[in-house]
Amino acid sequence: MKYAAKESAGLGGYVFVIEHDDQLVGAVVVNKTGMQEYIPENILVYIAIHKDYRGKGLGKKLMSQVINHCTGDIALHVEKDNPARLLYEKMGFTNPYLEMRLKR
Repeated sequence: MKYAAKESAGLGGYVFVIEHDDQLVGAVVVNKTGMQEYIPENILVYIAIHKDYRGKGLGKKLMSQVINHCTGDIALHVEKDNPARLLYEKMGFTNPYLEMRLKR
């Protein structure tokens, strides 16, 4: 999280966290792209919930914060068998594109 939270020159973004008893139990990092005419304005690059706190609605709370705070479209990548995919779909995320990669 130090990397995601540090200040640096760039287009900006957001870090949202959830704490319990002064312990970090969840976080999400969103980068602003500055390319709203070409790709979504916001890219969700990282979300995690501590394993002991999963299944308690914290991921949904973090995602709601992201959706309510960000202006413009939001994109994210999720593996097809990741259980979080169902949450994203329930929150309105769709998969309109096929991603292609060249691995080197």
